[in-house]
Amino acid sequence: MTSVTLPPVGVRETREDLRAPLARLLFGPLDQAAWIRPAFLAVTAVASVVYLWGLTVSGFANTYYSAAALAGSQSWSAWFFGSFDAANFITIDKPPLGTMLMGLSVRLFGLNSLAVLLPEALAGVATVVVLYRVVRRSFDPLAATIAAGVMALTPVAVLIFRYNNPDAILTLLLVAGAGALVRAIETGRLRWVVLAATFVGLAFDAKYLQAYLVLPAFALTYALAAPGGLRRRFAGLVVAAVTVLVTSLWWVVLVDLIAPGSRPYIGGSTTDSAVQLLLGYDGLGRIFGAGRDGGAGGGGFAGTVGILRMFNERFGGQIGWLIPFALLSLGSGLALRRRSGRRDPRLAGYVLWGGWLLVHGLVFSFMSGIIHTYYTVAMAPAVAALIGAGAVDLWRFRARSTFGGILLAGGVAISAWMSYELLGRTPDFAPGLAIGILVVGLSAAVVLALSLKAAGRLPSIVAAGVAGLVLVAGPIAYDLDTMATAHAGGDPSAGPAVAATGGFGGGTGAGNAGSGAAGPGFSAGQGVPGGTGSATGAGVDGRAGFGGGPGGSLSQAAIDFLVTNRGSATWLVATVSSGTAGQVELATGAPVMAMGGFSGTDPTPTLAELQSYIASGQLRFVAVGGGGGPGGNSSLTAERNTWISSACQVVDLGTGSSSGLYDCQSAAP
Repeated sequence: MTSVTLPPVGVRETREDLRAPLARLLFGPLDQAAWIRPAFLAVTAVASVVYLWGLTVSGFANTYYSAAALAGSQSWSAWFFGSFDAANFITIDKPPLGTMLMGLSVRLFGLNSLAVLLPEALAGVATVVVLYRVVRRSFDPLAATIAAGVMALTPVAVLIFRYNNPDAILTLLLVAGAGALVRAIETGRLRWVVLAATFVGLAFDAKYLQAYLVLPAFALTYALAAPGGLRRRFAGLVVAAVTVLVTSLWWVVLVDLIAPGSRPYIGGSTTDSAVQLLLGYDGLGRIFGAGRDGGAGGGGFAGTVGILRMFNERFGGQIGWLIPFALLSLGSGLALRRRSGRRDPRLAGYVLWGGWLLVHGLVFSFMSGIIHTYYTVAMAPAVAALIGAGAVDLWRFRARSTFGGILLAGGVAISAWMSYELLGRTPDFAPGLAIGILVVGLSAAVVLALSLKAAGRLPSIVAAGVAGLVLVAGPIAYDLDTMATAHAGGDPSAGPAVAATGGFGGGTGAGNAGSGAAGPGFSAGQGVPGGTGSATGAGVDGRAGFGGGPGGSLSQAAIDFLVTNRGSATWLVATVSSGTAGQVELATGAPVMAMGGFSGTDPTPTLAELQSYIASGQLRFVAVGGGGGPGGNSSLTAERNTWISSACQVVDLGTGSSSGLYDCQSAAP
């Protein structure tokens, strides 16, 4: 007779209970380790907190893009073109995808800080989630959890995913493209190749050529690891290239095919052409140093060009904390996988994220044009993925070889030293943290370097946990400062202000203090519903640097006068550049003509065009010189201002000082 052993009463019912819908959500499927889903949910929760908590502290943040979001919420044509104003005088100097998403949010929830910044914060949470899934497919859940945690806590990511620059959307789309690429390599199906290329094309529609920096890594990884012979893989690359071009250039080509008089002027260009903007100021000019008006670029924003630039006073605190460990992970990972077949997913993962990091790092280190430190948010996914993969692989290598322990300990030690170096630049910020990280980190490294087999695994596990906490302690301190600080303008930075020393990394300039004031500014929230930050000038905390566009500001009395006396004019007022224009647009909700675009140097409107707008009644008032009389920095601006001064009347607000406003109603061409 065969006997059957029954399970204890209640065991089956208990297991089924644990896999009820809520339990499955919390713990995952039966064939998955119980810790995996809670760890993923915990990392997602951390990202949600750091990106969403106190999100409105910066008010409208970069008013240049906030004004475009407002315009897009008021006019579908302004939404499509990425216009700065709802009357479609001029576009922003970027493609429109970022402001499209903000415009939809403002259209749904009204004009307020939360509506403007929420799409970026949600993009940040989504980036962490997608990165987790991508790294898990190439490596394993532990590596994915570490990568997601590092991504969530990288200071520049905390800054940008709480801000309204287009880099947030750019980063999400690039990580999504990496996910589709990994699926293409797994399955060999062209639909995943097309999807990966489409994500890169959409990223291009958020920030032009910066999106293409991932392409060398994507192409190399696909060529190495995709299934099939060389001919099949080459065909996949051709399909990808065509898809990238189509999904990237459709907007640029379409806009340039529309007659200039039937669309807004393309801001940032010198010839009213999206193609010229793409290849000039927003493209090759960023790499080789040509400025907006063809002059010198702005490499001084971010310190001296060179291989150590990512560690200087400007970049270091944003992204530099774990780059050495990431490079160590890349080298050791490739060495450990050198004998694996080309289809090994871990090898493909190292090639993908390593290529991503190296290309971005080299381009950002040596580009001599305009570069801001927040661009490095696009490097953060690669740094995070390499840290996750390398930490896990080195831990496993340590179990087989003493050399593995030495490598892992080296990564911990150099990262602890890097935190000590970066925190040491701001001795009054989090005092004692730098030396604490160094001492505890080096101690953990010593334990990891030793075998200690007689003591069992516990000391090593504790040391690994302590090392992980120590290495994110510096970034977390920066994160907390970033979350509590109101940022404004076009050059924000995470963490405390850092004084330039010209030391390690070859940094020059003002560190995190920004690159200079943009104008007299205005008080916190002045004329801006729900605003807490300055739209121009140095910013709320003195760290914002360039405002939402150079220029001055108008007093509340001047704004009230304009609203009262606008009449039937299309534009409430014309201003020199976008700084003042953004302030007034957000304060009133009315279209404002930003003469000369972002910096006031775009060749529009010509004097004849300005006279035509005035003669037709579309424009009555002009504000020049940021409230201090005619100003500007180009011959066209000078020509316009000369005519305005002679043909228009100064508006007297009764305040005893010049309003900077001119009433041109009676002016005749």
